[in-house]
Amino acid sequence: MRLMKFGLYLAALSAFGLPALAQPNPRLEAKARKIHERVFTVDTHADTPMNLGKPGFDLARDNAPTDYKLDFPKMKRGGLDAVFWAVYMGQGPRTPEGNAAAKQEALTIFAAIHAALKAHPNEMALATTPEEAQRIRKSGRRAIFIGIENGYPVGRDLSLLQEYYTLGARYMTLSHGNNNDLCDSSTDPNGPEHQGLSALGEQAVAEMNRLGMMVDISHTSDSTFYDVLRLSKAPVIASHSAARALSNVPRNLSDDMLRALALHGGVIQLNLYSPYVKTPPANPARAAAVQTFNAKWNVKNFLNVYSLPQPQQAQALADMGKLDKQFPVPLATVQDAANQIDHIVRVAGINHVGIGGDFDGGTELNGLNDVGEYPNLTLELVRRGYSRPDIEKIWSGNLFRVMQAVERAKEKQNKATL
Repeated sequence: MRLMKFGLYLAALSAFGLPALAQPNPRLEAKARKIHERVFTVDTHADTPMNLGKPGFDLARDNAPTDYKLDFPKMKRGGLDAVFWAVYMGQGPRTPEGNAAAKQEALTIFAAIHAALKAHPNEMALATTPEEAQRIRKSGRRAIFIGIENGYPVGRDLSLLQEYYTLGARYMTLSHGNNNDLCDSSTDPNGPEHQGLSALGEQAVAEMNRLGMMVDISHTSDSTFYDVLRLSKAPVIASHSAARALSNVPRNLSDDMLRALALHGGVIQLNLYSPYVKTPPANPARAAAVQTFNAKWNVKNFLNVYSLPQPQQAQALADMGKLDKQFPVPLATVQDAANQIDHIVRVAGINHVGIGGDFDGGTELNGLNDVGEYPNLTLELVRRGYSRPDIEKIWSGNLFRVMQAVERAKEKQNKATL
């Protein structure tokens, strides 16, 4: 009778889209814990720099996970050895004044990151290579890499790529929610402008190859993606994207794109933002509310909100928060995230998938609420039969291979110009 009731309980969980509880397996859990402690773990996208100046936020404190998803206690609890902090900004006016303001904002974010590094020398240090990250881990600290999200702060001045590289940036996401001077975005409400990379964008890819900065195609249009693969002399990354087959949004990659990325030697770092991990169930009331919201703010989707000028952006974000509270979306689960990894491995291969969680940028999953719960993902992979070498590839090996390939391509190109 008790077994029957338990079976009915599992069926009810499934009917409501909730994860079935796995039977406790102490031996498996111990194995997963040992693997997670030993492998080097890297998350290639976190928006934590947006929190550095907020009143009440403290990297050294275990902040409320409802508000903040990454701090030192959570990184330690989650066994997270390294993370890429994003120098992020939405797309603003493509004018000399707008570009100058974007450059200044980027430099301000870089300064905030470096100030945090200086303030916590016993907890973290800047990393620019896999080797540096490994040394930082051995010293008992966490490695902080830097990436730029959106080519907007480059404007039309490609010499700024060198400046940002010197400040520590090791990848740049070419666009965000809207088209810019470099390329088309996957989510611009007006559709494509350049039909992929612009002429300036082509030059930017070449300059990033020369510098040894990874080209990141997350957020870009499909045409931009294929233009980048055609032109880049080094493997490229999708720093925080997922498979379109499991969540059909333009931000994700189709199976053909996954195969092309793998053939080019690149890697997709899995975005754990719930609607990108799994298509949410139909909710006509929410859909109508979203349509009203989009019309009010003249946007195509929520990503375009970040391109609105202040104070409209703040007002729109407040409206979005109210909408989410009134019409909540069931969260995807850690099992759904593992389904994404399974699919990517089947399509692209085990050598072409990693983790780019997008925490502090809206990410929250059932069973993976913040970076402190990353061991749950490793446990789920162990349950599914992934070996330690495979898990090591997912957590850092694939990404580090690409970083090293980018450096080799840089050296080869520079030798050829001597």
